[in-house]
Amino acid sequence: MKIALVILNWNGRTLLETFLPTMIQHSSKASIYVVDNDSKDDSVAFVSENFPEVHLIQHKENLGFAKGYNQAIPEIDADVFCIVNSDIEVTPNWLDPIISFYRNNKNAGIVQPKILDYKNKAFFEYAGAAGGLIDKYGYAYCRGRIFDSLEKDHQQYATAPIAWASGACLFIKDSYFKLLGGFDEDFFAHYEEIDLCWRARNNGVHVDCISESVVYHVGGATLHKSNPFKTYLNFRNSLYTLLKNLPRRKVIPIIFIRMVLDGLAAFKFLLAGKPNHILSILKAHLSFYQNFTLMRHKRGSYQTYDYYHTKSIVWEYYVKKHKKVKSL
Repeated sequence: MKIALVILNWNGRTLLETFLPTMIQHSSKASIYVVDNDSKDDSVAFVSENFPEVHLIQHKENLGFAKGYNQAIPEIDADVFCIVNSDIEVTPNWLDPIISFYRNNKNAGIVQPKILDYKNKAFFEYAGAAGGLIDKYGYAYCRGRIFDSLEKDHQQYATAPIAWASGACLFIKDSYFKLLGGFDEDFFAHYEEIDLCWRARNNGVHVDCISESVVYHVGGATLHKSNPFKTYLNFRNSLYTLLKNLPRRKVIPIIFIRMVLDGLAAFKFLLAGKPNHILSILKAHLSFYQNFTLMRHKRGSYQTYDYYHTKSIVWEYYVKKHKKVKSL
């Protein structure tokens, strides 16, 4: 089984300098590729001069996350691709449980390792933790993280099926990436892995977290969660994801309730004195209206009804005060 680690880079020379050596050291069973999204710093020269064993793919413009990977992956010969952020620190033997899982489970499709916080290594990291889940209204959370509440890792989340794997470190078979047509390039960035995994599950592809494999993630190194543009992408793309993947009869009522909940989120930003984020939500909704027909035409022929883990994570978290997934 040939595995390729594929790192998308944009002006990330400092991150490559920090994390690429460890990735090379602990990933001898995989080939490593850096895909450069037309960086203006010296990332390409740095990799070329210091890491000749790393393969370089260079784009002529910044294609974003989705298109950047979609154009690069067909150029790579591998059975399994690991889409991995440049701010991930891997651990010794981190690939062994992943390889073993693929070899011992013929239905294995998409997997992620357990993702802990690079800055506080006893705790789960925001983007992925021990595997992603989703509620009825499309709000994403993780085993080990609900909204901004991060749990300490006590080995409480074993290897198990999940709803979505984190784009910070996501393994996928080449055959399934082709079947699904890769990431949706209209997303540009954020939520595209949730959409990919939801489409995968609608097509019978399994998604799992392999907790025996551990990595550490810095998080927010490219676009911090306090950035209004990230708010825009997350709110818009979550609506895109719902429209594309919900069972037909649930599309209108679920999206209507979700948009009402988005209004409550805007009110929360108002109380926090963050008017730019309110504007981002309004822009996200406007973009959703403008692209409604485009996204509706991307719906598959089948949508699974058991897509969610809990009915409303907003209710569970803010009203019932449940801060941990195991208490839901």
